[in-house]
Amino acid sequence: MNQFRARLTIIFIVLIGSSVLTAGLFMAKMLKDSHIDALKTNMLRELRIIQVTFDWNRGGTEAEQIQYYTDLAIKLKKSADARVTYIRADGKVLGDSDYAASGMDNHLNRQEVIDAERSGVGYVQRYSETIKRNMLYVVVPLKDGGETKGYLRLAMSLGEVEKSIRNVWFVLLAGLLAVFAIAGLISYRVAYGITRPIEQVTRVAQQITNLNYKSRVHIRKRDEIGQLGQAINRMADSLQLQMNRILENESRLKSVLENMVSGVIMIDRDGHIALLNRSAEEILGFSSQELLGKKYDEAKQQYEFTQLIQECFEIREHIREEMIFYYPSERILEIHLIPLSPAEEEWAGLLIVLHDITAVRRLERMRSEFVANVSHELKTPIAAVKGFAETLLAGALNDKETARSFLQIIFDESERLNRLIGDILELSKIESKRIPLQFSPVHLHTFVSHCLNVMNTEAVKKSIELDMQVPEDIYMEADEDRLRQILINLLSNGINYTPEGGKVRVKAEQIVSGGEGTEPDYVRLTIADTGIGIPKKDLPRIFERFYRVDKARSRGSGGTGLGLSIVKHLVELHKGTIRVESEVGMGSQFIIDLPIVH
Repeated sequence: MNQFRARLTIIFIVLIGSSVLTAGLFMAKMLKDSHIDALKTNMLRELRIIQVTFDWNRGGTEAEQIQYYTDLAIKLKKSADARVTYIRADGKVLGDSDYAASGMDNHLNRQEVIDAERSGVGYVQRYSETIKRNMLYVVVPLKDGGETKGYLRLAMSLGEVEKSIRNVWFVLLAGLLAVFAIAGLISYRVAYGITRPIEQVTRVAQQITNLNYKSRVHIRKRDEIGQLGQAINRMADSLQLQMNRILENESRLKSVLENMVSGVIMIDRDGHIALLNRSAEEILGFSSQELLGKKYDEAKQQYEFTQLIQECFEIREHIREEMIFYYPSERILEIHLIPLSPAEEEWAGLLIVLHDITAVRRLERMRSEFVANVSHELKTPIAAVKGFAETLLAGALNDKETARSFLQIIFDESERLNRLIGDILELSKIESKRIPLQFSPVHLHTFVSHCLNVMNTEAVKKSIELDMQVPEDIYMEADEDRLRQILINLLSNGINYTPEGGKVRVKAEQIVSGGEGTEPDYVRLTIADTGIGIPKKDLPRIFERFYRVDKARSRGSGGTGLGLSIVKHLVELHKGTIRVESEVGMGSQFIIDLPIVH
């Protein structure tokens, strides 16, 4: 912009200087022409006077004539203050005020003489080789009866005129320099006034180019530059508004993308991974830094997954597939491969959406197993009831002992069926969280003592010892009915799966999780037995519905297979955790951690 300002200043100076110089040249020319015209007029006037004053028909020898006209020329010079020359009609110089006439050339071919003969007066400006000056020559013919007898010439030096012109040039140059200086200052101010707003507009435009949309042009003029500044400001306002919307939309899209449960991967037209969200990182087991920019077949992914991408690149059609991934953990994924083909581009790449459907498939399997188990569990007592009822109808009623035995079996199976249906309904309500818990303070020593008293009858039948290790000062907040249901179920399991003469123990203790010196925040209940134990392979599944380690013994004990599942759900409703430790032949212990205060 400084260069532009300098160029503009120079242009202004050149224009002004050229104008002044042209005017000076014109003035000098006019002055010179005026001087010369005045000299011509005066010289012609003097020639006319001289012409009529003297007799130009002097007789005698040529030498006498030269002497006569030379003396006359010298005399006339004093009054005319100009060189006087008399030229005979044939061009012979007969007298000259400054030089000897005998030594001068013939002047018949001189331009001023020719012009005088032709038009009556001859004017010529010429450099005189004789006196080495620029001279103005004026010639008039001397006639007698229409015949030219000779020519009278006045010659005056143009030195005064040239001196006047030089003075004019000196004044002109001095004035021109002054004008240049003034013009330079004025031009710089004018150029600065023009370029500064343009410079400001340019700077703001550059800042907008550098994404600084808050920059504005501060010009209050109403001319074209002011209008340009206002247009730039309106453009900046529009760009800032649009950019804010773009950033807001980008932030929303980024937030949505990063918080999506499904994994999203974008692969460009060249096969490079261009984008993946956090869920995709977790599903694939690699961070974005490890995958971004790499080709899909170089990203250390499962071979079947890479082949599926390759197939979509080849056919460029939507592909949906389910696939088992084994890294970083085993899971079932629903994969959608969607080709990206915007209207303006023929092929832009590939979008991959990964849905983790492991839990869905597990739930479907559990639902299927649950239906199968319920059907099986319901069929067993129903089949028994139906079979013995048919036997009774067939005639067994006549044998009272047999009929009584069959009716007892029907009653027991009906009770079992009732318990099964009750447990199924109970589990359904618990899983759907339709059971509101009523928390109240519970004195654990008293509470556990009552539970043991309830189970004492069953324990006595198998000579099983019930032991309680609960301090007197432990209190906690819980739903007493649901906590009783948890403890009764676990005690019942312990009694059922412990051989005669065994032992079932209930222990309670307070747990401090915040470090030494802080108040306890958990109560740990441990229900241990000396029963048959649980194999390690069955431990992860014992809380599943209808799962039994020993199916024959379980059914014989009257269990429904839903007790531990109910216990687990009730513990979780209390914001607690439950786990089991067991060894075959050595017994089992269920460990429950429940918060003291809710």
